[in-house]
Amino acid sequence: MVVLSAEQVRAWDRFTMEKQPIASIDLMEKAAMACIQWLEANRIVHQQQFCIFCGKGNNGGDGLAIARLLQKFNRPVDVFIFETGELGSSDFQQNLHRLHTLPVNLHFLQENAPLPDIPESALVIDALLGTGLNRPVEGRMAALISHINQFPNGVISIDLPSGLFADKSTLPHPCIHASITLSFQCYKPALLVAENASFFGIPVLLDIGLDQRYLNSCTPLYELTDSPLAKAILQPRSAYSHKGKFGHALLLAGSSGKMGAAVLAAKACLRSGTGLLTALVPEKERLVFPTTIPESMSILYDDQKPEKILSETKNFKTIGIGPGLGQDSLSGDWLRYLLRSFRKPIVLDADALNLLAADSDLQEEIPPFSILTPHPREFDRLNGSSRNDFERLEAASRMAIQHQVIVVLKGHHSFIAMPGGRAWFNSSGNASMAKGGSGDVLTGMLTGLLARGYAPEQAALLGVYLHGLAGEIASRKLGMESVLATDIIDAIGTAFLELESTN
Repeated sequence: MVVLSAEQVRAWDRFTMEKQPIASIDLMEKAAMACIQWLEANRIVHQQQFCIFCGKGNNGGDGLAIARLLQKFNRPVDVFIFETGELGSSDFQQNLHRLHTLPVNLHFLQENAPLPDIPESALVIDALLGTGLNRPVEGRMAALISHINQFPNGVISIDLPSGLFADKSTLPHPCIHASITLSFQCYKPALLVAENASFFGIPVLLDIGLDQRYLNSCTPLYELTDSPLAKAILQPRSAYSHKGKFGHALLLAGSSGKMGAAVLAAKACLRSGTGLLTALVPEKERLVFPTTIPESMSILYDDQKPEKILSETKNFKTIGIGPGLGQDSLSGDWLRYLLRSFRKPIVLDADALNLLAADSDLQEEIPPFSILTPHPREFDRLNGSSRNDFERLEAASRMAIQHQVIVVLKGHHSFIAMPGGRAWFNSSGNASMAKGGSGDVLTGMLTGLLARGYAPEQAALLGVYLHGLAGEIASRKLGMESVLATDIIDAIGTAFLELESTN
């Protein structure tokens, strides 16, 4: 699935009108009908009253068409038109003319008139601006947005909450706080970043029949991982294979008091398909792996030089480094040694990233096509501070290209930036995964998939999607509050099965 900029969405509209062909007013009618069908399917159409706030562009035209269609359900509808002194778009004018013949209460919000109170029983529909926004809201429009936000009523925004930019940061400017956003055809970047969560509420995509041929000539701003993409990456295990065919992974994780992170990563690695796993374990924690993960082998180390403990690394397919590792000098020595002695793609997380942030020269040692999995604060330590989520996405893409690595910027919709410039948002997962240890599980899964034989780009897309899907599966069983990282590991197998059975 594609994620498009505001300009790309407008171009898709134009392409559809030219190729189908369809008039813009009729395309607007399809959008309004899709909204009404969703309201009806969710029994929202039977609210006692609707207050629809309309601008004078095409988003306002959508609002007027919705008002006319709602009236057919005999619902009381009040329409508030933000008056600018201009006529508005031609489709807005045509829908306004259609509405004049119906028993809908029309109110024109003149510049000096007081802003209206909103009855407690009313559902607010926001059709002021949509994706037509080209500069931050100010003046009377900003006052109207703030006025609507002060009421406790539910708000449904059409296309985008008014004041929200589709593909750049809105902060610190005012924006409608919607409960639900009914957007059309595809995601816009604004609906996928955490800083906008209080603005868009629950995003819902509605298909309005835009011509799919447009996508053949369009380079999307971003893409979205989904079940069909993840399933297409899956590789069946040959019946005539053995453990040596599925790779040998090395894991450098854990330290005194933090061996749980290493155990989580190791279990997830094995659950994700690697044939063999060896863990580098501190001498004083020598009993942890044999007792908790008998399927893993261990190499014990103490304060000796890494090259004395691990003479060569060529037998390993990949290495996962970082969960619970600590940031002392010995951890730094191990990271430096492994980066310089192993040139195949690896997975770097947690303390490995913090050690890289403390020694920028080490960043140049990262093997090409390695996978880095920072959360936003780790990324800022590694790359420098970003003022907002959009700057951070751009920085992650630059880092991926500059260092020829894959950057997985973790979040609700984790962002996966590739060395070739393409980038994906992940669509799986939920808030049940916001617990300590979830990131360690992801590190293990990515390491296991790399060892198993997936190409780094495939491992990143599939691993992040499966990780989120396993979290969803665990939450179905245990609820949103009670999922632990170990529950995510336990659900990895079911996630594979569910993905394999997807039509």
